[in-house]
Amino acid sequence: MLKLAVLSCLAVGASAFAPASSRTPLSVKTATSLEVKSQMSDTGRSLFDDTVFEDAMGEWNAEYPKFAKFGWGPSTKAEIWNGRHAMFGWVVICASAYAHGNNLIPNANLPLDLKEWGTLATISGKNTITNERAVILIANVHALFVSFLAACAPTSFSDQLLLKDGEKDQEPFGLVPPLVWGLTPEAEVMNGRMAMMGLITLVATSAITQKPMIDVVNEWLGGLYY
Repeated sequence: MLKLAVLSCLAVGASAFAPASSRTPLSVKTATSLEVKSQMSDTGRSLFDDTVFEDAMGEWNAEYPKFAKFGWGPSTKAEIWNGRHAMFGWVVICASAYAHGNNLIPNANLPLDLKEWGTLATISGKNTITNERAVILIANVHALFVSFLAACAPTSFSDQLLLKDGEKDQEPFGLVPPLVWGLTPEAEVMNGRMAMMGLITLVATSAITQKPMIDVVNEWLGGLYY
């Protein structure tokens, strides 16, 4: 059961970075909120669409056109990428909890030697982080650099974060995207939004209870990992 849960999480994380299907581009620079809503209505979008995100995109484009042309700021692509990072973050958290519960990291509770590792290993004063926290930290740093390179220099078969010169952003998904089963852009956005909200809840719970995040996740799952 545990192995099946871990494999399911890894499968979700891998699919999060798969190329997204192409969508109809929408020029927020020239479209008003009413025009945006009309276009979405014509294409059969969700009945729960609102114009809050579209208004934010329009205001950003008007105030910061140099940044907006690259897709920086509130944009559909930015939301997709943030959702993918959140889903991948859950994979890392679940994998870390599994490794912690099965003693897969050697000398997990052994603090790093300050003389050997220097101040990079310190928390405050002379207290150093444990070997387990160091391994998880370095793994996250590596994932961050891979994501950065994927955004700045994407491969030919994957979608990119930044817009090309003259390229228009994808059509916004609205407040509640339509329910479309399968590997679809709508499903990816909904999964990404739930993953982002889940991370916010996890961080808040960890801060309130003063417990490590993997311990909180383990409690949420009824002690599944350890």
